[in-house]
Amino acid sequence: MTVIETLAQAAENGTDICGVPPGRHPRPDGQDSYTISEVVAFTGLTAHTLRWYERIGLMPDVDRSHTGQRRYCNADLDWLDLVGKLRLTGMPVADMVRYAELVRAGDHTYAERYELLEATRRDVLARIAELQDTLAVLNRKIDFYADAGRALASERPR
Repeated sequence: MTVIETLAQAAENGTDICGVPPGRHPRPDGQDSYTISEVVAFTGLTAHTLRWYERIGLMPDVDRSHTGQRRYCNADLDWLDLVGKLRLTGMPVADMVRYAELVRAGDHTYAERYELLEATRRDVLARIAELQDTLAVLNRKIDFYADAGRALASERPR
């Protein structure tokens, strides 16, 4: 079974494959304070992107050192991991910011968060179906050319 089929099947069955704890970033044991350059190394995001996330409200308030340098914690890295997953779903930045606002607003926003994530899941499932159709077309074309190549090769004089 392909990854796409596994994801589609899990979503259809109501299985939360994202419910398992995310794979940890390569963080030093016992450390819970990181500079922006360390976060860049852990996440692959640029410092500009991290600052932009903070500016638009996608990142919670990032702690600062006494000199004003940003100090990220493990919870920030976990949040960035989730944001990365949401980006992969194709969720618009405005919806990600809205989700972040709802999280900060507290538990009474669970229903609205649920609806936002449910709508995103529907979009992802539709895109998976579209990609499966596209893959089927590609497979047919590849099979055609493979068969045609074998047929041509067998017709060549030896």
